[in-house]
Amino acid sequence: MVRELAICFYLLIFKCVFSIFSLVPLKNKTTFVVSFGDNSQYVYEEIRRQNIPMNVVFLCEKKAFHKFKENREGTALLFEFRYLFHWVRAVFHLATSRYLFIDNYFGFLAAVTLKKEVQCIQLWHASGAMKKFGLEDESVKTRSQKAKQRFLQVYSKFDQVVVGSDIMAEIFIKSFHLKRENILPTGNPRTDFYFNEEAKQKAKASLIHKHPVLKEKKVVLYAPTYRDDQLDHFNLVLEIEKMARELGSEYILILRLHPAIKNKGDYSTRYPDFVVDLSSDQYEINDLLVAADYLITDYSSIPYEFSLLRKPMIFFTYDLEEYKRDRGVMGGFEEHLPGPIVKDTESIIDIIKNNRFNLNIIDYYCEKWNQYSKGRSSQNIVQHIFTKDSFENTSRGY
Repeated sequence: MVRELAICFYLLIFKCVFSIFSLVPLKNKTTFVVSFGDNSQYVYEEIRRQNIPMNVVFLCEKKAFHKFKENREGTALLFEFRYLFHWVRAVFHLATSRYLFIDNYFGFLAAVTLKKEVQCIQLWHASGAMKKFGLEDESVKTRSQKAKQRFLQVYSKFDQVVVGSDIMAEIFIKSFHLKRENILPTGNPRTDFYFNEEAKQKAKASLIHKHPVLKEKKVVLYAPTYRDDQLDHFNLVLEIEKMARELGSEYILILRLHPAIKNKGDYSTRYPDFVVDLSSDQYEINDLLVAADYLITDYSSIPYEFSLLRKPMIFFTYDLEEYKRDRGVMGGFEEHLPGPIVKDTESIIDIIKNNRFNLNIIDYYCEKWNQYSKGRSSQNIVQHIFTKDSFENTSRGY
């Protein structure tokens, strides 16, 4: 109840300030509202590459601000209410921009009325969906009717939602209550990286330069999704000591835990010859994926991009039943994974040691989820939004 009142109060303030700034005519301006940043960065760079005359603004959550604050050709602001001066300027830019690109759910959209000339494009932050989100999220069932109505108001502001596949389009239509005409099948912008051999080699070389030990052994990357109840008290179920003992002579483990997690332990110090902890948000996940030989994850969206590299992966879903109940996973989750699903460390060790992987499944999975992501996604989006040219990919019915 208190949370709901706080949200309503914030949105009322937002609506008032936005309404005042809406009296100012629209500018030839694009504003990116950034939670993660990768997709926004690729679209921005393509705008500049095509020399499209456009002022650009980045409104960033704090975790993504470092990616854009040094940008000399665009304005970067912290989009959080506690940074009041930045926040007021941010609302001004939102009210006066012709194009809005967002990469997550942003509640402020429920409080504003966008002018009819404005386009709001949802870039989202994942190429696919393991866990349920939007109206399909199991936790939504416990929210108030007012909250559910607010969610629908946000989703109704999406003029177009970028997708990398028809299957993801269907998930968005269901999760956000969209129409088919809202789907933009250009491919996911950040996947362009995986088709750029020079960029991949440069990223890998840079990471190895910082951590030379990664060159000496095969690299296993452990990148789990975060659990809402473990941000303050994290429990690492993966048995590092056992893995170090069984795999340490040939393999090294990169830990990529969520940067928001506190009190996660100093595993790099405890296992200096086996663990490299790269959980800090200064390390781009794309760079870690190209450096990895194997991926261990669970309900994260990382496998959709990792499959583009055609490398083996393992799904460590030790809490699957609990996760299904509290958050929800997509139907057929276990059957459709591109790698073995396990619940204990012993199984992970066995699979890696004995190379129990089927790469043909990964190929099929990649084509299914990256149907339109072929290395020109950023170009496709910019052409469609700013020049109205037809883009390279077409889809069945979208």
